[in-house]
Amino acid sequence: MKIGVISQWYAPEPAFIPSNLAVSLAARGHEVRVLTGFPHYPAGSVYPGYRQRWRGREDRDGVALRRVPAFASHDESALRRAATYLSFAATSALAAPRFLAGVDVVYVYLTPATAYAAAGLLRLLRRTPTVVHVQDLWPESVTQASFAPRGLAGRLVHRGLTAAMRHVYGSAAGIAVIAPSMRDIVVARGADPHRVRVVLNWTDEALFHPVATSPEARRAIGHRNRCTIMYAGSMGPFQNVEDSVRAAAAVSDVDLVLIGSGTQESAAQDLAATLGAGNVRFLGRREPHEMAALYGAADYQLVTLKDLPIFRGTIPSKLQAALAAGSPVVVSVPGDCADIVRRDRIGLACPPEDWRALAAQFRAAATIPAADRDAMARRARDAYQARMSKRAGVDQLEDLLFEAGNG
Repeated sequence: MKIGVISQWYAPEPAFIPSNLAVSLAARGHEVRVLTGFPHYPAGSVYPGYRQRWRGREDRDGVALRRVPAFASHDESALRRAATYLSFAATSALAAPRFLAGVDVVYVYLTPATAYAAAGLLRLLRRTPTVVHVQDLWPESVTQASFAPRGLAGRLVHRGLTAAMRHVYGSAAGIAVIAPSMRDIVVARGADPHRVRVVLNWTDEALFHPVATSPEARRAIGHRNRCTIMYAGSMGPFQNVEDSVRAAAAVSDVDLVLIGSGTQESAAQDLAATLGAGNVRFLGRREPHEMAALYGAADYQLVTLKDLPIFRGTIPSKLQAALAAGSPVVVSVPGDCADIVRRDRIGLACPPEDWRALAAQFRAAATIPAADRDAMARRARDAYQARMSKRAGVDQLEDLLFEAGNG
């Protein structure tokens, strides 16, 4: 097939799903053309070696790339964030009719949702079918963000985005969603249920894979020969890291190791000091290539989120990273993530925003015998390989693209 891929984010940015998909489809014999922007995520400035211009052409791993300029920003300003999203929507729509002429089907990595603009124009001009890969729910991803407008302006934005998303879902020839509950939501918002398929995201498999425990990695995380639970990732307002600190402070026979940074890091550190939590350690940021070894040195990976409706129809990427590394998990999240953990017996789960329940799971984790924990780790890796791996995801998306292009 001739397949067009539209994604605002693409390698060398840390957007491995559209990049992995495009390269994998090309390796399977398809002609793949990618329409994307100049790399600037997550810092908000264009990467060294790139200069924004109208005709940015590359050939990368058997894929033809066309990069179009867009306003580069990724801070907390609502106006600058809107300018980033809308400028790519405009420039990609201008480039799409020529660059993606003759494709059989278009795949859209739908975050932000404004990336659909170019595909919508192709559908209008040439009736080109589109498969959208929904990564987050709009309007909630905008209206619940810290930079979102409030009051009347916020209500108008919510109403307009809701109408726009109903149009996107109703017009797509195929829809991939990343969690079972997300399927129910997009169907309720206008998608044909026969066109919607759950395709669980995969992780960056070059970074996250099983690594045997090493003395060096154990020293790096300060392992003290007792149950060690690791949180690795952003420490922002949605991750609820402070409840994890409270839970660990109440359980003397576990260590909680936190790797990463974010706006709530200082508050969590202050809380740990106030509680006298000597079993809580903050290790700061680590290089991505170090993470697999650090995962291997811990006994469990921790996945936490606040109890917000937006998170009930998604699965945090930290879950896939942990399972790909063959690590059992402790999860304190709403919705589908906890269901997967319980069903596949790959860890322990409790409701979100309940630090006492999380502390009880920390205690339970510390009592699980090593042999049972090893069996849990094997099940975690098997679950990833069967339903969340890159191969499984590309297989399903390729089928969805074929059905849309030949429907």
